[in-house]
Amino acid sequence: MNKTEEFTADSGIRLDTCLAQHLDTTRNQVAILIKNYAVAVDGKTVLKPGLKLKADQIIKVKFPEPKTSEAQPIDFDVEILYEDDFLLVINKPSGLTVHPAPSVKEPTLVDWLKHKGIRLSTLSGEERHGIVHRLDKGTSGTMVIAKTNNIHEALSRQLQDKSMGRYYLAIITPPLKDDLTTVEKPIGRSMHNRLKMAEIEGAKEAKTLFKKLLLSRDEKSELIACKLFTGRTHQIRVHLETFSRHILGDHLYGIKSKKDKISRILLHAYLIYFKHPHTGKTLRITAPLPDELLDYLNTNFITENLYETIDPDHIDQLFTPSAL
Repeated sequence: MNKTEEFTADSGIRLDTCLAQHLDTTRNQVAILIKNYAVAVDGKTVLKPGLKLKADQIIKVKFPEPKTSEAQPIDFDVEILYEDDFLLVINKPSGLTVHPAPSVKEPTLVDWLKHKGIRLSTLSGEERHGIVHRLDKGTSGTMVIAKTNNIHEALSRQLQDKSMGRYYLAIITPPLKDDLTTVEKPIGRSMHNRLKMAEIEGAKEAKTLFKKLLLSRDEKSELIACKLFTGRTHQIRVHLETFSRHILGDHLYGIKSKKDKISRILLHAYLIYFKHPHTGKTLRITAPLPDELLDYLNTNFITENLYETIDPDHIDQLFTPSAL
């Protein structure tokens, strides 16, 4: 059943301003609701954000439910790493698409959330309820999901001001030359392959730090940690490609000879940290290493000190200002 809110307007205020104040959100997010026929004034649907309201007019907002893909039943589960009344953090498996799109035929993460009856924020549009940030289909690991609009807005602000942070683990080839590599290069859609992103002059700025962790026995591959300062599409993969490094199992940016040997990209969103918008406490949540990544490490690396190396406190120390 769709969730609705109803309230009385003040005289002389714009509709979008009134909604933004009442829902504690931005006018851009309000505009999405209005565009999706979700707002009525005195019983009549309104499509003009700038409508001047009169005193005591009744404003009704109807939040639409996300659509569920119907190609096949949802016969999978997703690990929940943390959950309360306001948000949850999940461990997205590799191969799961985050939200529905015309090209997506299989069930998505949003479909699973709805199937589970989990309350979701409604400010990201019809197909992206609850989604504060996303991961590529092949990438596994931590994702935070918002249950309410206020929490969604607060988490989005943390993404923008960098108080929310993410550390990724990846296995690359060849190894990094330096212990720490910083890449600050703009990223846009590739003009040669529309499936890829690339370093494009004048595109959106992006920054990534790469840190050595473990070298493989044959010294041809390496486990690294990656810290994102921005969230561009394929950012880690593109920035590695700018200095001729590739993630194993990456069939789009990587080395084609690896395609038959590794079933998925060995990239994992290992740790996410942010301030809980309701409690004010800082949460630091990790997602266990996926089997494919762990199997590759055990086969090709000396892993005696693996868990000390990827301990969250150790990862934090690697990227403190004094260590950079």
